[in-house]
Amino acid sequence: MFRNYLKTTLRHLKRNAVFSFINIAGLSIGLACCMLILLYIKDEISFDRFHKNKDRLYQLTCDRIEKEGTDEKFGIAAMVQGPAFKKEIPEIKEYTRVNSKNLVIKNGDAVFNEQVTWVDDNFFSVFSFPLLSGKPEQVLSDLHSIVITDETALKYFGNTDVTGKTLALEINGKTVPFVISGIAKKPPQNSSIQFNILLPFKYLEQENPDNGWMWVSYPTYFLLNRGANLLAIKNKMAEVYQTQAKSEIDVNHLAGYDNKFVWDLKPFVQMHLDTVYQGTPGASNPIYSYILSGIAIFILAIACMNFINLTIAQSLKRAKEIGIRKVIGSLRSHLIKQFLCESFIICFISFVLATLLAQLVLPVFNELANKRLSLTYLFDFNLIAGFILLYIITAFAAGFYPSMVLSRFSPVKTLYNRKSNHRKNYLANSLVVIQFSLATFLIIATLFIYGQFNFLTKTNLGYNDKNLVAFVADKAIMNKPLMDQYKTEFLRVPGVENVSYKNIGKFGGKTQAGGKEFTADYERVDEDYLRALGVTLIAGRGFSKEFPSDVTNSVLVNETFAKEAGWTNPVGKTVDYMNLPAWGNRKIAVIGVIKDYHYESLKERIKPQLFTEETSLPLGQFLIRIKPVNKVVTLLALEKSYHRLIPDHPFDYVFKDDLNHQNYDAEYKWKQIITFSAAVTIFISCVGLLGLTILSTERRAKEIGIRKVLGASVTQITQLITLGFLKLIFIAFIITIPVSWYTVHKWLQNFAYRVDMSWWVFALAGILAILIASITIGTQAIRSALSNPVKALKNE
Repeated sequence: MFRNYLKTTLRHLKRNAVFSFINIAGLSIGLACCMLILLYIKDEISFDRFHKNKDRLYQLTCDRIEKEGTDEKFGIAAMVQGPAFKKEIPEIKEYTRVNSKNLVIKNGDAVFNEQVTWVDDNFFSVFSFPLLSGKPEQVLSDLHSIVITDETALKYFGNTDVTGKTLALEINGKTVPFVISGIAKKPPQNSSIQFNILLPFKYLEQENPDNGWMWVSYPTYFLLNRGANLLAIKNKMAEVYQTQAKSEIDVNHLAGYDNKFVWDLKPFVQMHLDTVYQGTPGASNPIYSYILSGIAIFILAIACMNFINLTIAQSLKRAKEIGIRKVIGSLRSHLIKQFLCESFIICFISFVLATLLAQLVLPVFNELANKRLSLTYLFDFNLIAGFILLYIITAFAAGFYPSMVLSRFSPVKTLYNRKSNHRKNYLANSLVVIQFSLATFLIIATLFIYGQFNFLTKTNLGYNDKNLVAFVADKAIMNKPLMDQYKTEFLRVPGVENVSYKNIGKFGGKTQAGGKEFTADYERVDEDYLRALGVTLIAGRGFSKEFPSDVTNSVLVNETFAKEAGWTNPVGKTVDYMNLPAWGNRKIAVIGVIKDYHYESLKERIKPQLFTEETSLPLGQFLIRIKPVNKVVTLLALEKSYHRLIPDHPFDYVFKDDLNHQNYDAEYKWKQIITFSAAVTIFISCVGLLGLTILSTERRAKEIGIRKVLGASVTQITQLITLGFLKLIFIAFIITIPVSWYTVHKWLQNFAYRVDMSWWVFALAGILAILIASITIGTQAIRSALSNPVKALKNE
């Protein structure tokens, strides 16, 4: 019997090849999208859950509350908190600190700029990162030991049998040899902590000792004893902090800093999806998982419902087949089994094609989502059981209507085409509204994301970031004469227009000016900084070698600084306090005002900015403007000049405009993902709309035939079929407007500078949705209007 059902199904698919392709393709695409999104979501929620002690691993957090009530949350601490809390709190079994930094690594004559990670020697005991060679408790016990991953071993040595070999690292200007004591497997994709090279944290402590409690920099993790009380630990941490940091707290109060530090512990496995805490490695905004989850559910629901609708639409054309089968003796149970069997076979084909399609598209999806996902992630009992259940429900639902309703048609009525099919299909109409509501929502979202991305990447930043090369000269970080020497050499390179240098890192803090106290960012620059950057000076003068006293007696401020201080004419005013140890009690004169420019991304508002030649800030970053012609030749010449000056360092440069674009990588990727989702949703919705149009024209075939006989034109019949559906699209558009406005408004709040929510964007989205629907409906409507009325009426 099954063999007969299979033959019937294959013949039916072949006879209606185009219709069957559309039907299967719609479900396959929906399922493939769902699979890919499920991969992403499963990966996100699985972060750090592979650790053996995951239930007892916690990350130290800090809530810094300012006296005016504002607070900042950090997922990092200083050097001292880990050892201090471990010593005084018995519930803490182990602690380990993690700090990543770029260093120059030398392997023979080869020189690399590589990210290394400083960790405590119990790192492999606290975390479950597998070692391919070496013992977890010993590999980092020696001060000059180093652990590298298998991929790093292949990169540097060509094989993984490298235990005992040496790599030289440049630390604080000194070349220090480290012996490879172990090989670790590269951390998995779903690990917040990623590393290539591990070094003993105690070496960092020895080289840069710091017992301060206030300058948080290092992610710190605790392994707690079983049954530890988190509230009790939090209270004890507060006591330890108040006791051991008392002198620092008192000094801060005397200096006018009345901020308070609140220490807490958060489950390590939850930190990946918590962006509240600054400094957490690899943190991801959970909103993206929620958005993708919603898209997956809607796409899958629409795809399944479309499959059901199209199956029903197609089955109506088989009414006569059912009548003939009944006349020659087929039982209703046979018809039910046949329709259900056909549905299960077609669904199975769709699921197989969906898997192949997902595998085919996976590399592109990985590129979009910045992941290394594999379909093997789906080999999970719960997910497989869910897909099997989805398969059964979809197949059963798609076959239920034809099997239960069409199978009970009277043979006489079906053969004479006298069945009644004019019932209102509220479910189908509701589906159209839901489908196009989502489609219109995604069109609106896509338009605003494109608009915001173009705004971010094309807005005038207040300086010229084109042809501006940036790189770091590590050897001259605290050496201004050496920086000047390098600058002179770079200016001799043909194709170089301007050369300037500034501090590396970010500095700032409490500042007093104009009788007010506020936070400002500090930049140490040279006298050519404004010219090299292309920034406008709107009042006063800039730094100059003709005024040597500028180094200690003068500063420049931006417009926002002047506004914050309440100055209308800032030149000649004084800055009374800067949060720098070398500042002392000096009052420094403002000699010039710089027009505001976006020195950070457009996600951040321009802050008060102060420019100084203060010698306590570390230099090291060069900004070189080159001519737009022969850029490759100029860069090669710069590299040669760089290697003459710093022969044992790689020349790692970046164009400033590329660096600025990197700030919006997440927006770019989500622009692509939302656009792709919108396209898929629109396609599947149109497939469903096509099915409903076919269903409608099948039901109204005689009505259309009679109207044509009575003189109705093709245009009139097309309008008759089309207008009913377009009303549904218009209702979908009206429903979508408030939802999309609220969602887009909330999303745009993430940007300090953003596009306006113009009404025409919503109107354009509505027009596009109606246009797409009109084309979809119109093709079938015109086809029906052009059909021969005799075929519909000949049996009457």
